[in-house]
Amino acid sequence: MIRSCIATATVGLGVLFSGTALAAAQVPAGPLVSTEWLTQNLGQDNVRVIEVSVNPGVYERSHIPGAINFSWHTDLNDKVRRDIVSKEDFEKLLSNTGAGDDKIIVLYGDTNNWFAAWGVWVFDIYGVKNVKLLDGGRVKWEAENRAQDNRVPEYKNSNYKVASVNLDLRARLQDTLAAAEGKSDAKLLDIRSPDEYAGKVFAPAGIQELSIRAGHVPGAVNVPWGQAVNKDGTFKSADELKQLYGAVGIDGSKPVITYCRIGERSSHTWFALSKILGYKTKNYDGSWTEYGNTVGVPIDNPAGTIWAAK
Repeated sequence: MIRSCIATATVGLGVLFSGTALAAAQVPAGPLVSTEWLTQNLGQDNVRVIEVSVNPGVYERSHIPGAINFSWHTDLNDKVRRDIVSKEDFEKLLSNTGAGDDKIIVLYGDTNNWFAAWGVWVFDIYGVKNVKLLDGGRVKWEAENRAQDNRVPEYKNSNYKVASVNLDLRARLQDTLAAAEGKSDAKLLDIRSPDEYAGKVFAPAGIQELSIRAGHVPGAVNVPWGQAVNKDGTFKSADELKQLYGAVGIDGSKPVITYCRIGERSSHTWFALSKILGYKTKNYDGSWTEYGNTVGVPIDNPAGTIWAAK
């Protein structure tokens, strides 16, 4: 099945890329693009598609034709420090794609776009224009049997430079602690599973435990990330999202800090709140692995677990 899709895609793209150049794609309104829009605009010179997946070999097996691969571990994160990619390395990364202010950049990935949403967050921190997320990500694209191939594209390098850095999109430990202690008016949103939030488990099933304590940040409300999406992985409507988060007191009247375990699931919710609803939102990428390992910070642990003791 994959070979058939790859062969079809290769032929189709040959026609697409060898024909007369079409008019440049128009920048779509809103932060999302549909699979239909991307299908219609594949091969346009002002469109760059970037895959940000976390599972090994996914991109190499097959991907959206023309898509470039960004590794979440080594491209969008610093290779030594626990930090996002540096400004200088990000500029090199974007230059390799031929990116510029005239390009529409579409990110997508596996695992319900968690890591692709992280990519959007990093791109926003570094002020990249016209960044979109493919609604539904890899799962929806594959479910609809849309074109795929396994070729690695090459684009003429640009000299991309970051014009400004927006650190207001990023929460630090001190920001989260201030909210927990009532020293700021930020609302804390824990988007992990109810069992993680309650402290029954330290991490999702099958994931290595990385924190010493279980539970949640005091004052945080819990809306698991999956409640923001439909069965096909696309985001719910803005009205549905307003109702979902409004039910726990998040209505845009106060700033929000989202967190999870390592910051990837919470970037998905950051996207819903910030990009779709327009709420002032920061993503705390230190998340529970930092907070739950920090000496002296307050923790709520309804389950009463102590380290890994039963």
